[in-house]
Amino acid sequence: MKLKHLALAALTCGLISATSQAAERPNFLIIMADDLGYSDLGSYGGEIDTPNLDALASEGLRLTNFHTAPTCSPTRSMLLSGTDSHIAGLGNMAELVQPFQKGQPGYEGYLNQRVANLAEVLQDGGYSTYTTGKWHLGRTEELSPKHRGFDRSYILVQGGASHFDDMTAIISVDPKAIYREDGKQVEVPKDFFSSAFHTDKLMEYIETDRETGKPFFALLSYTAPHWPLHAPDEWLKKYEGRYAAGYETVRQQRLENMQRLGLVSANVQPHVPMQDVLPDWDQLTDEQKAREARSMEVYAAMVDNMDHHIGRLFAYLKETGQYDNTFVIFMSDNGADGNSPLGLPGNDVWMNEAFDNSLENMGRKGSYIDYGAQWAQVGSTPLPFFKGTTTQGGFQVPAIVRHASVTQPGGINREVMHVMDIMPSFLELAGIKHPAPEFKGRPVEPMQGISVIPALQGEALPERAIGWELFGRKALRKGDWKLSWMTAPYGKGAWQMFDLGEDPTESRDLAAAQPEKLAELLKDWDAYVARNNVLEGEFNIRYGFETCLYKSCFR
Repeated sequence: MKLKHLALAALTCGLISATSQAAERPNFLIIMADDLGYSDLGSYGGEIDTPNLDALASEGLRLTNFHTAPTCSPTRSMLLSGTDSHIAGLGNMAELVQPFQKGQPGYEGYLNQRVANLAEVLQDGGYSTYTTGKWHLGRTEELSPKHRGFDRSYILVQGGASHFDDMTAIISVDPKAIYREDGKQVEVPKDFFSSAFHTDKLMEYIETDRETGKPFFALLSYTAPHWPLHAPDEWLKKYEGRYAAGYETVRQQRLENMQRLGLVSANVQPHVPMQDVLPDWDQLTDEQKAREARSMEVYAAMVDNMDHHIGRLFAYLKETGQYDNTFVIFMSDNGADGNSPLGLPGNDVWMNEAFDNSLENMGRKGSYIDYGAQWAQVGSTPLPFFKGTTTQGGFQVPAIVRHASVTQPGGINREVMHVMDIMPSFLELAGIKHPAPEFKGRPVEPMQGISVIPALQGEALPERAIGWELFGRKALRKGDWKLSWMTAPYGKGAWQMFDLGEDPTESRDLAAAQPEKLAELLKDWDAYVARNNVLEGEFNIRYGFETCLYKSCFR
């Protein structure tokens, strides 16, 4: 590999001293998967081959109570701002902003100027800053990473695209993928595959700047395994026949693995709210089983392929003497995705006419498939529902941390953490103070997240109330207690309350039984709404509000 030779040449030229200078402050590497399920990784109970991430878990900590937003762009805004998405500009996804939200502060649909983002602050503090992969925080050059603190960037503007070089986007009204390198629109090269290319670009950026001796902050934001599900043939062949046993068998195997690994207690059972509505495996025809199994084969191949490229990045960092001084966090941006792309505007006709989704072509260039609600619910094992909901299945995600501050490598940490906590944790380790109330001549909001470095060292974190709102769905968590509100059929159209310590799968509503605790949490909810300017109104969208499998629908 050309990059490997560059790295070895740099070492022989005496650049080890530059790396040792950077060792005074850690490098930071965030690796974000797109729509990865809670139980997909081997170290989280899954059957997909993920040896590099499993090795990371053995060197670091698995976080079993780590939370994001219910969907991707709100999560990314909170990751980079350290504060709530309604402050940072993604109170709703840009594509789905409702009339009552348009023009309102916090609903700009891009990472706004009310926040000093992580890249800007670290760049100002002497870090080299890079990002490759999905952005989804602003379409124009002025809103690109180039103008938000990143020295180098190669990003996909939209929320998803073909993983091959045909550059097809995911929605009929916006059919062409837009990529930008350092702010300028570019075409991807021939033989492009997303996970390989974004990894290569990031290593190129790090290698080019190594002689500066500066520590780096890198955000590697994969578009895998977001639909359309695609994988190179070598990986597709590996998983042929792996999922012929169907949803229920795979879910049970995952649950047993999770219990054996100590991730969930022996008495926990999966909560599958759609079980009696959507068809189970034995109710499918042979043709439907073949397509369902193939969809999951492609998904697994994508995850395996992503893990392979993560391993290449780790190998590069080790070869160049940078790995041990790098704080690594791997995470998914939200729960597994059981929402169909057919729910996006115009996609039902477009997907049938513009793509070859024959069984033989599924997962290859020119296809556009997802893996459906039943496999997504397997991905969420044992949690209910998936992306887009304010259940734990929507925003409780796999997360792995590796750093010298971890005192029990290979362990499991159950402290309640949030994606907003990454920025304050990084700033603490870098010795950089957050600039609020002003940054570079503009007013900026303070962070709402907290440093979780004490938790990595075995200490308890303080109890706090954390809120969520998206698509009119609401939740609040305080310690083990959780409030949840969703419209039917996903919820009751009323507040529900759960004790996640005793009932981690949200199967027993305690709102009526414990009115005093309900009243306490509702006061916390009102405070969250006021602090973050959360607006309420009617939502008129199909995406995320209808779950169908063949002719059966949960609506």
